[in-house]
Amino acid sequence: MDQQTTIGPGPEQVAAEAFQALRLPTHLTLDGLIAIVAARRRRRIEVEATNILNGTSVCGLWLSTESREIILHAISDSLIHRQQFILHELGHMILRHDELGLSSQYAGSLFPNLDGEMVSRALARSSFVDDMEAAAETLADLLAAAIRDSALEPKSFEQVFG
Repeated sequence: MDQQTTIGPGPEQVAAEAFQALRLPTHLTLDGLIAIVAARRRRRIEVEATNILNGTSVCGLWLSTESREIILHAISDSLIHRQQFILHELGHMILRHDELGLSSQYAGSLFPNLDGEMVSRALARSSFVDDMEAAAETLADLLAAAIRDSALEPKSFEQVFG
């Protein structure tokens, strides 16, 4: 039986620590979370549904520029799926996965019609796909639970006691 030696914390621990470090408010919405992440990244975040991703194995894509973060996601009739696509990409942002990656010069040579820095950031995940994707998805699940729990929590005395 092969045993794999793990160096450093696993994806679940990385995600849990990142979630705790966010110190999210009790009442959380997707829009509120996007605002929190935008403030941390010091860039606006744009979210756009695109049919380019439909029918592929990629449900979402994050592109980062000097002035903005762009989340593209597959079109889905399910609000839950849409939210999860966005949360997964936010997870990559929170975990700063854009800081691990290819040189922009090399990335630019792969896709000459696109900005090399943007391509480099988008492709950075390919080097450590398994752990990075697992951490981003685990963090997305934690964020989804926080949003869901916020929606279930009574918002006022009147809602509880009528």
